[in-house]
Amino acid sequence: MTAVGPLATARELLREFPVVDGHNDLPWALREQVRYDLDARDIATDQSAHLHTDLARLRAGGVGAQYWSVYVRSDLPDAVPATLEQIDCVRQLIARYPQTLSPALTAADMEAARSQGRIASLMGAEGGHSIANSLATLRALYALGVRYMTLTHNDNVDWADSATDEPGVGGLSAFGRAVVREMNREGMLVDLSHVAATTMRDALDASEAPVIFSHSSSRAVCDHPRNVPDDVLERLPSNGGVAMVTFVPKFVLQAAVDWTAAADENMREHGLHHLATTPEAMKVHRAFEERNPRPVATVSTVADHLDHMREVAGVDHIGIGGDYDGTAFTPDGLSDVSGYPNLIAELLDRGWSKPDLAKLTWLNAVRVLGAAEDVARGLQATRAPSNATIESLDG
Repeated sequence: MTAVGPLATARELLREFPVVDGHNDLPWALREQVRYDLDARDIATDQSAHLHTDLARLRAGGVGAQYWSVYVRSDLPDAVPATLEQIDCVRQLIARYPQTLSPALTAADMEAARSQGRIASLMGAEGGHSIANSLATLRALYALGVRYMTLTHNDNVDWADSATDEPGVGGLSAFGRAVVREMNREGMLVDLSHVAATTMRDALDASEAPVIFSHSSSRAVCDHPRNVPDDVLERLPSNGGVAMVTFVPKFVLQAAVDWTAAADENMREHGLHHLATTPEAMKVHRAFEERNPRPVATVSTVADHLDHMREVAGVDHIGIGGDYDGTAFTPDGLSDVSGYPNLIAELLDRGWSKPDLAKLTWLNAVRVLGAAEDVARGLQATRAPSNATIESLDG
């Protein structure tokens, strides 16, 4: 009798408890590459030459739910309409592929999609600039289906500090705390990826519901400001939140941090945004890499982060957020959305139990959204929508 290897075991586990991935930037890639021409990037066909994501590879990767990022750059002058275009893109994708993608607004919707063998499709807004300092706009995004908002992206907003900008308000301002409370009231998850550690701590103080990190790793393992310090991870059990490990090499491999800084500067020298993934940008990236071989992260690198995050936060408070189609480079073995079984197999090799892996892939992420819904029902019974303004609270 042939023994079943870890990769086969991983695939079997993912059939029952598929991956909930916290962050995929396919909508932005579609905007950048083809201006939302879904015929030009038909993800029902092989898109490996252009994208990390298509339907066949999602299936191969054991993905059962995906938070599609409706990210727009923080330097866009019209962030709100651009965010609406991103939301529209996700809705078009769901309508175009109804046999595979299922619209999901609630934890119950996620479970229903799993029972039907479809991929629950949720949305997360990446950066508080997408609400333009307006709580009414926040509520409108929720009404359109957005189920988390990352408080900042790479730049500060008027009411919250980013991990990769100079300190502005010292974490969250009074209006920033009002944003968190209104998100709690709506049932929108507070996402603390990208924010400064001061903002993380202030948000944990202010939030009445569990928070998430949709795509962040451990700062103790890789000292990058985009990652989560241990003192914050230690607070997740009392909050009920989930930190979803990301695969981006410059956030998981210490040797990649300096290399990435040089690569980003090279992009700027060529007149390109350092996060661009257009064909022109990728040509510049590849030329730089030929001259300067990049340090390569692996499945094991990511597993090191999960081992540490499990030790500090506990297995009930970790998840997965790959950041596919939002990064130029990926680890070996995790080159696209088909790679999740390789990570699960690595964790099996490290002694992770099947019940713990089920929490990592599916159960924790579903629970945290359901908990946010429960908190919202209670708050809506006792608290009216807030009409506060940034001027009235921050002066």
